[in-house]
Amino acid sequence: MTYALMTTGGKDSTLALDRVLREGLDVRFLANIYEGSTGRVRFHGVRHELIRQQAELLGLEYVSAPTSPDPFEPVFADLLRQLKDRGATGVVFGNIHLSDVRDWYESRVRAAGLEHVEPLWGEPSVELAWEVVERGYHALVVSVDLARRAAGFLGREFDADLVTEITVTDDLDPCGEHGEYHTFVFDGPDFRHPVDFKRGRIVDIEGHRFIDLVPVGAGDDVGNVAK
Repeated sequence: MTYALMTTGGKDSTLALDRVLREGLDVRFLANIYEGSTGRVRFHGVRHELIRQQAELLGLEYVSAPTSPDPFEPVFADLLRQLKDRGATGVVFGNIHLSDVRDWYESRVRAAGLEHVEPLWGEPSVELAWEVVERGYHALVVSVDLARRAAGFLGREFDADLVTEITVTDDLDPCGEHGEYHTFVFDGPDFRHPVDFKRGRIVDIEGHRFIDLVPVGAGDDVGNVAK
């Protein structure tokens, strides 16, 4: 049995990978969908080149697909076909509590003839947030919803101090399950070495604030980060 990790580069999917590797699953692929018009992961604003680096440093084969002009669903269906053609028998996700999100993915993954794996499902968010830190992963908060209480966390490292602040903040899911914030994991126990990037500009788009992470050697062209 061979598996792929479906990820946006953040802490939850990375922790899901960590869990299944410890359970002995053979994960060979890192799959990602990004906005074709910007080359960035939707809602995170992370350049897909950094997701590629993440895959390489985790020792996984990078399988990606851009949206636009095609919408997300047919692109996702085609990505599943690609994974199956390459020998994948299942796909790992980092969903935690949102049943509608899980159901959407699970129905399509199973329809494609693949196993749907959710190693974090139903566990307390606060415990998962601490597990990310305790397992030794390093992540940055790369986007925040300005209407939520995580708005001041942009650019912070997801460490013990930040998790402590998050857990005592009212109306905030510790893992940001409602879009309060998003992260990018750049180092950890399964990485060969840290992802090589520099911090770029901060931009506000449609009620969200993003920090641009720029691959070393790339241009500092923020463009439309979110869409």
